[in-house]
Amino acid sequence: MIAESPNPALSAAELTLQAYLLGTVEFEAAQSWQRRLVYQVGGDRRSACLLLCEHPPLITIGRQGSWGQLRFELDELEARRWPVRWVNRGGGCQLHVPGQLTAYAVVPLDRLGLGLQAYLDRLQQVVADVLADFSVVAERAADRPGIWVGGRPIATFGVSVRDWVAYYGCVLNVAPDLLPFRRISCGGPSEPPMTSLACVRHGAVRPAMVRERFVEHFVARFGFARTAVFFDHPALNKRAPSDAVAARPS
Repeated sequence: MIAESPNPALSAAELTLQAYLLGTVEFEAAQSWQRRLVYQVGGDRRSACLLLCEHPPLITIGRQGSWGQLRFELDELEARRWPVRWVNRGGGCQLHVPGQLTAYAVVPLDRLGLGLQAYLDRLQQVVADVLADFSVVAERAADRPGIWVGGRPIATFGVSVRDWVAYYGCVLNVAPDLLPFRRISCGGPSEPPMTSLACVRHGAVRPAMVRERFVEHFVARFGFARTAVFFDHPALNKRAPSDAVAARPS
């Protein structure tokens, strides 16, 4: 649990959200850009950033994750050209594939007067609000972050905090191929495989609409009075090294 904030909270009217609605972004480029944004928001706590994108196929393993959550052999992952990366976020394993909404939220918790649990609660509510827009009822558990529908996880969460700035965020399955999820325990070792919004609605879902609704509910839940929306950023025009570590089983 985060200790008491050293900085006074600002009113919502004093904070601006920069929202980036993007397409497919290479994972390493997103991580490098996110790291820069953490320092940017940490230096000027009057703003926050929200990055919405998809990633090419890869697996990330957070601080609570392990190789035991994967039921892929290493040679199969190499044949698929699916990299595995250890990342400094909460949560376990996550399979990233096209058809997902990956949300990176870089937020000054102290300026919003939020501790980590309160922030996670609001972030989960944002996803629940998005699902409600599509007539899907979200299920939550008090003892772990995540959103379920029909007893199956549909969104996973993993957050890090540096100098009172939260980063990383969540992944929501919109309309990915669900077959690979049978072989990775994204919701935890004993959880069933992930489902998707398209699956539970039994029909197509427009990803652009999901992104738009996510921004709207994020702004409403966190109280940002000003929002600037972008569809590209120069940081994505060139490859950059990542602080994620390539993973191989010992």
